[in-house]
Amino acid sequence: MPRKADRVEFSDEDRKKLEILVKSRTAEARLVERAGMVLMCLDGKKIIDIARECGTRPNTVIYWRNRFKNGGITALGDLPRSGKPRVYGEDFRNNVLTTLEKKPPTGQAVWDGASIASILEASPDAVWRVLRNEGICLQRQRSWCVSTDPEFTVKAADVIGLYLNPPEMAIVISVDEKPSIQALQRSTGYVETSSGKIVRGLKSTYKRNGTLNLFAALHVATGAVTTKTTERKCRVDFIEFMDNVLKGMPEDREVHVILDNYCIHKRNESWLMNHPNVHFHFTPTSASWLNMVEIWFGIMSRKALRGASFGSKEELRQAIEDFVAVYNDRAKPFIWRKREVKGSQLRNTIVNLCN
Repeated sequence: MPRKADRVEFSDEDRKKLEILVKSRTAEARLVERAGMVLMCLDGKKIIDIARECGTRPNTVIYWRNRFKNGGITALGDLPRSGKPRVYGEDFRNNVLTTLEKKPPTGQAVWDGASIASILEASPDAVWRVLRNEGICLQRQRSWCVSTDPEFTVKAADVIGLYLNPPEMAIVISVDEKPSIQALQRSTGYVETSSGKIVRGLKSTYKRNGTLNLFAALHVATGAVTTKTTERKCRVDFIEFMDNVLKGMPEDREVHVILDNYCIHKRNESWLMNHPNVHFHFTPTSASWLNMVEIWFGIMSRKALRGASFGSKEELRQAIEDFVAVYNDRAKPFIWRKREVKGSQLRNTIVNLCN
């Protein structure tokens, strides 16, 4: 008579872990299969039926049942094996990191996997394994901007305070300009690459049909944007734009304007005297990223300018106006979440970061 699998003592938590493992799409197939065998044993199924369903031998089912009984779910993994002796160990890892601290070979600006392997007389694959394990990407770059403004803390707190806790009943707007937007005309479409992928195609040659300057004011509370395109970028255009932004705003409400330190934003005392309810707040030098309208410029560039073709400046102007109209229909305020950057986060050596 076929034997039934012996009952194994288990907890509800053990069963839950086994069920999660059996349904997993990312776990190793062998672990999923072993967990399935154990679950059937827990349900009291016959060993021979379990073996037939799993396409294995009854002894295999008994083996994994006993392993689970003695060691729990962690015992379903493979036992340690001696395997082939490691050729590239901890010393090799340290040599790779130390090499990255040295000056690159003559003719190269930065290290790459092949040059490191050549210096160490090792396999390039071994070098790349070390780099992947350490999370080192030799070709990717990140930049940072460190403001040297002696009043950085005060100015930054003033600007961020307007985002997070604006004065009661006040209007906060973020203003800047995107200069020299080119009306480039070139053929575009879709092309099939040698790998069979379909990608966006842009002809390498293009025609320049002039440039436009774009002024933009982001209303922080609503996310709506007011814009104006101009042929120039001078103080007169900036003042005219600000007059246009203020149209329709109640004169009895304070308006706080966040600006960077570009020259046309400064020395406007006479205009401010005629608008006593308007207050200018300047970001610290080399810290234009504190100006929230820069976020909107990035969105606009990706959606309306990148990869586009414009036969004239008027087409470019119309494209920008169309984007602004569509954007404002579903505009939402940005939530300020800039991460604090501390000096201690910056490391000048690979070794300091990886150890």
